[in-house]
Amino acid sequence: MMIKNCRNRAACALVLAAAFMTAPLAVAQFPGMPQPKHYPWSDATLSPDVRADLVLKELTLDEKLSLLHGQGMSFDPNVVTASNGGAGYSNAIPRVGIPAIQMADSAYGVTRGASAGRYSTALPNDLAAASSWDPQGAFEYGALIGRELRAQGYSMSLGGGVNLPREPRNGRTFEYQGEDPLLAGTLAGNFAKGVQSQHIIGDLKHYAINDQESGRNAVNANIDKRSMRESDLRAFGIALGISDAGGFMCSYNRVNGDFACENSYLLTDVLKKAFKFKGFVLSDWGGTHSAAKASHAGLDQEQPDKYFFGDPLKKSVESGEVSQDEINDHAHRILRTIFATGLFDNPVVKQVPDVEGGYALAQSIAEKSIVLLKNEHNVLPLAASLHSVVLIGGHADVGVITGGGSAQVDSPGGSVVPPPPPGKNPMDAFMHPEWLPSSPLRSLTAKLPTAKVSYISGEDLAAATAAAKQADVAIVFAYQWESEGMDLPSLSLSPAQNTLIETVAAANPKTIVVLETGSPATMPWVEKVAGVVEAWYPGIRGAEALANLLTGQVNPTAKLAITFPKSDADLPHPTLVTPPPASEPNYAEMGGDISNFMSLMAKGLPPFQISYDEKLKVGYKWYDAEKKPVLFPFGFGLSYTSYAYSGLTVKSDDALTVSFSVKNTGKRAGTEIAQIYASLPDSAGEPPKRLIGWARVELAPGESKQVSIPVDNERLTIYDEASDSWKLVPGSYNVLAGGSSQDLPLHQQVTLP
Repeated sequence: MMIKNCRNRAACALVLAAAFMTAPLAVAQFPGMPQPKHYPWSDATLSPDVRADLVLKELTLDEKLSLLHGQGMSFDPNVVTASNGGAGYSNAIPRVGIPAIQMADSAYGVTRGASAGRYSTALPNDLAAASSWDPQGAFEYGALIGRELRAQGYSMSLGGGVNLPREPRNGRTFEYQGEDPLLAGTLAGNFAKGVQSQHIIGDLKHYAINDQESGRNAVNANIDKRSMRESDLRAFGIALGISDAGGFMCSYNRVNGDFACENSYLLTDVLKKAFKFKGFVLSDWGGTHSAAKASHAGLDQEQPDKYFFGDPLKKSVESGEVSQDEINDHAHRILRTIFATGLFDNPVVKQVPDVEGGYALAQSIAEKSIVLLKNEHNVLPLAASLHSVVLIGGHADVGVITGGGSAQVDSPGGSVVPPPPPGKNPMDAFMHPEWLPSSPLRSLTAKLPTAKVSYISGEDLAAATAAAKQADVAIVFAYQWESEGMDLPSLSLSPAQNTLIETVAAANPKTIVVLETGSPATMPWVEKVAGVVEAWYPGIRGAEALANLLTGQVNPTAKLAITFPKSDADLPHPTLVTPPPASEPNYAEMGGDISNFMSLMAKGLPPFQISYDEKLKVGYKWYDAEKKPVLFPFGFGLSYTSYAYSGLTVKSDDALTVSFSVKNTGKRAGTEIAQIYASLPDSAGEPPKRLIGWARVELAPGESKQVSIPVDNERLTIYDEASDSWKLVPGSYNVLAGGSSQDLPLHQQVTLP
């Protein structure tokens, strides 16, 4: 074997190891090595259902039940397990060749790698990637995570968040795909499809109406069926249709009185019957609260332990409260998923990850995800002739921030900004800001070799003012850290950061603000700055991507997947609904005993209420219906070029075909995200418009392209609760096309059906 581009002996050894571990059929190429055992269900020409049934016939009741629960949490010091070190795992049954399902949190990369000396690529966060509006990019995002899961010995992703941000201050908004069900469902579906392309089980979560972290184990979400079906559940249905995901994770919260993990309407009526889901439903960690009720409702697997689906479920079977057929269905779904995803036929073998490949994809996605929100007097791109640029705040000298909680991807070598000293709460080690080693200062310095590029922390306002006055351009880096287990008190940045931005803007009219947030941010200073860039949590190559955009080597293409409101007062729920004091157990006071904490949570907490009385009006639909002006609308994003739309035609047969021309009227090549919306007949009782399609259109300067977007009539239907069916309302539909939800110059009426 010839090895090229090895710079040293260690590098050559790494290449050899990778080549060896990825060689086709390597396990069968050594004399004397045992061949994999052949079973009747080893025949890959049989359907996954037939193969699962063949296994099921061989299993005892105890073996079936062992598939229906986790085996404890890997970081519990009191439990010795066969875990791979992830969030949890289900039992293997060696005598019939069924592997364990090793699970890892992996919203924007594989988690918990540092403790085992493993590398994981930290991609831009999910809401960032959603701003690319790129289904193929979402597939590649998922496929990379699938490859790295497999390389680290895992067989199931616990990513795939689909929840719509009815509460955008939710601490996990950064893990989700935006506010529109078609966009979110399409991107989450392609994410899970990408994961499963690597013979890893994909997962969609958190099902459903899990829209805040505050009191998540107790809150009861009150919402009517039509609103659920047309918004949050529609997104899940679209994602499932694209991905055929093997897993669905039910959420902590109650929905209309029942916990989501024992809610028969969600799990059976909608997911398994209406959506025809063939995989298995697993609970969020500690989200199971009963044996028989949860089993009847459609929960297939309890995680991370067996508080209910261990001995209590077995007793329910022995008493006749739960039938053998019900147990068989649960086990069949898990076994079927192992076969359907190719996990049985392609056993996981640990490998050396493709680090450079991960870097390249992370940067490519970031470059498509960073949104240019304001560019007054073309302050961007930065001119090569600049003499001086000062970066202020946000630790921009050393790195970029990431999202926290169970989604946290470990920074290679540890956070470049040291975390605060841990307090008395054991969760401090789990929930703290972490910065990746991708330095905006270093990256911009490389892109502007003739300019003086400097950094100042911004903690001293007088020093920041002086530095800003002396520079040609001042770039303030501001951030908002988000994490599972908490919600933001406000969409506003911290008072100190807002003050810093206003101070710098007063000192230098060419002030640009770069935001690193996982949610929308309010901007009381927006009229005082020349430029605003939403970089999100841009990942391991975020600074390099940002530098390319700021200097014009990459033309911004991204558009917002979520509305930026003017203030919290404009939200459907201006005040965050929080649980009553002392309604949840204090983990710190329990001394960090995870087993006791999970056991207590499993018993269930008294409910408190949130009513989603905005109903169908999620995101831009709320602002449209309520005629509330916004800071930046859904679908908005600027470019260094400009586009013009013309010639809309709408053809109606079994489906709509919407066609129009887009022309690049500027002097730079670019990609326009062309969007189409529809206003339904008044009798439908819908918000003013809904997204029904989009296309990414690449255009050279002066080039014009004809765009045709097929729109299935299903995208125009409404849910009728009385008949439990979807209906296309007869009447006049207004089809609109343009560059954002509030920039739609083209429109045409069409009568349906």
